[in-house]
Amino acid sequence: MLDYPGKTACIVWFAGCNMACSYCYNPDIVTSKGQMTYDEVLTFLEKRKGLLDAVVLSGGESTRAKEIVEFTKRIKNLGFLVKLDTNGSMPHIVDEMLGMKLIDYVALDFKSLLGNFYRITKSKLFSRFEIVLKRLIESDVAFEVRTTFHDSVLCVSDLEEMCKYLVGKKYQGNYYIQHYFNGSKTIGSLNDSHVRLEDKSIESFGLKVEIRN
Repeated sequence: MLDYPGKTACIVWFAGCNMACSYCYNPDIVTSKGQMTYDEVLTFLEKRKGLLDAVVLSGGESTRAKEIVEFTKRIKNLGFLVKLDTNGSMPHIVDEMLGMKLIDYVALDFKSLLGNFYRITKSKLFSRFEIVLKRLIESDVAFEVRTTFHDSVLCVSDLEEMCKYLVGKKYQGNYYIQHYFNGSKTIGSLNDSHVRLEDKSIESFGLKVEIRN
């Protein structure tokens, strides 16, 4: 139930991404063109009404997908809750989905602050992330912010600055820091990460920080 807190859910993985994070453990999904049509996924979900509570849209980056708004609308029409996993790079899509009340929960990936953003993501999309963060803070939709930690990508002081940034933006939810899974096949073929964090390892400036895995 980690994918959607408190709910039984299935994940729809969307192929393709506009970032290339070295620690991404879905390289095959990022570089593929997908294997199922929207109609095939909806047929699968139709058969699981009453068995599943929710559908998680993940990737890759699901908000880049063509017809994602219409697809999400059809999922909602089947009676499922929808969780969106996003890197925050498509603010106009997130805004449209929020406006149409198509999203029930969001997990927003906070890759880093601006100074490290291109090095980590190979993209210049930090300003878009900021727009999505602001929109979510102003909305009434439940959401979390999360960061993947690898000790060759970020250090504890980076995480502390990220906490300070979120506090400055008046984010009041949980900030989840998830350890990199050593041994994973990733885009950047990283070596193992050797630093293991605990909740008290980081000065959070009053932010609620939780370490995962």
